[in-house]
Amino acid sequence: MAWSAEQYMKFEDERTWPARDLLGHVPNLPEGALYDLGCGPGNSTELVQDRFPAYLLTGVDADENMLAAARKRMTHTRFEKGDLARWTPREPAALFFANAVFHWLPDHLDVFDRLMDDLVPGGTLAVQMPDNLDEPAHALMRELADDRRFCEFYVNRGRRNALAAPAVYLDRLAPKSIKIDVWHTIYYHRLADAEAIVEWVKGTGLRPYLDVLPPDVREAYLAAYLRRIREVYPPLADGHVLLKFPRLFLVAVRR
Repeated sequence: MAWSAEQYMKFEDERTWPARDLLGHVPNLPEGALYDLGCGPGNSTELVQDRFPAYLLTGVDADENMLAAARKRMTHTRFEKGDLARWTPREPAALFFANAVFHWLPDHLDVFDRLMDDLVPGGTLAVQMPDNLDEPAHALMRELADDRRFCEFYVNRGRRNALAAPAVYLDRLAPKSIKIDVWHTIYYHRLADAEAIVEWVKGTGLRPYLDVLPPDVREAYLAAYLRRIREVYPPLADGHVLLKFPRLFLVAVRR
């Protein structure tokens, strides 16, 4: 997928809100390195640095565009390119902080299990993942991908998997944890209009659907998607629209 830091940060306050909430549940840390996994343009990295200024912090992302934006934002912080499906830290970690990245990896439970082994005793794995595939904005993406006008471009292409139930994460990580918490939070983002919802998902969930389409077909897909979004997200009394956004949180402290 092609990511755009500029597109992603059109809604910086809303996208950083869950990262703030996740960081608020991170306990005091032992000595060790800190890693912001899937750091994106550095908005979450900045939060971690502010909370733990005395620690060595590294941001990790697979996308060069995001890394360039992060390096520009935080010129004295170390950033590195890495595929989180296989990435391993340079040194034992006191914190792995991951804001809205691991939902893209179908085997992220295996990755979490491995990351727990790379924590120092008392270190923390803190993860937040969108759990919104059943929301209308995402259901419409899949519906249009099956439409006869667009379906030929999606033959044999995988789609993002739904997250496991909270009990699955607890059962998998509890044996390695002295404390583990898993919870959901539903955010309600008040956006300007239906077009703003489309702009929001163009920075994340809509990317896999748009990137495979030729430019002319992409415009047709977006036009059809916007029409449907207007139908399922009616305006509030003041003309704004409300985007419901469920997210799953996990904080595990290693034994």
